[in-house]
Amino acid sequence: MSHPTAPRRRRADAQRNRQALLDAARTALADGDAPFSLEAVARAAGVGIGTLYRNFPTKEALAAAVYEAQLTDLVAQAGNLLERMPADEALREWLGQFARLATTKRGMLDALRQGMLESAQQSDVAGRRGRLAAAITPILDAGARAGSIRSDVVADDVVLLAAGALMPVEVDDARIQRLLGLVTDALRP
Repeated sequence: MSHPTAPRRRRADAQRNRQALLDAARTALADGDAPFSLEAVARAAGVGIGTLYRNFPTKEALAAAVYEAQLTDLVAQAGNLLERMPADEALREWLGQFARLATTKRGMLDALRQGMLESAQQSDVAGRRGRLAAAITPILDAGARAGSIRSDVVADDVVLLAAGALMPVEVDDARIQRLLGLVTDALRP
């Protein structure tokens, strides 16, 4: 008699290996000057290449997993920031983190020089944008209540505005700060 089984949990060592691979890949992808090598990622993570391929069968799969992990971190940061600082400051800090993610994504695409990652990400753009918008809604609501952020601001519009300001062009840190200043100025009452 067969019993339905729940998805198997990864062993603790398998979870550590996967996380080590993601961390090593994140570092490798952030270094836009060095070629992105799966062998180098495995070596930096302290695992064999077979372990890497069991977790991530292609460069694109690994880069997509890194991007997804960074997106999840960014979503989680919104609440943490709001607990530590006023809403307008929390929004500015979160937008700065969003800008770093956008820059990293460009670096990933440049490192891979293939459209597979971009195609995979485009398939769920609305879902990712929705996650980002949901993350900053409490910040916007708190800012509206405090009078530091316009009360008619829609979270999805803020995500689109920031993405539009940051993603299409290569920008240096100074320009990113100017662009983020324009975005936050537009959100003031």
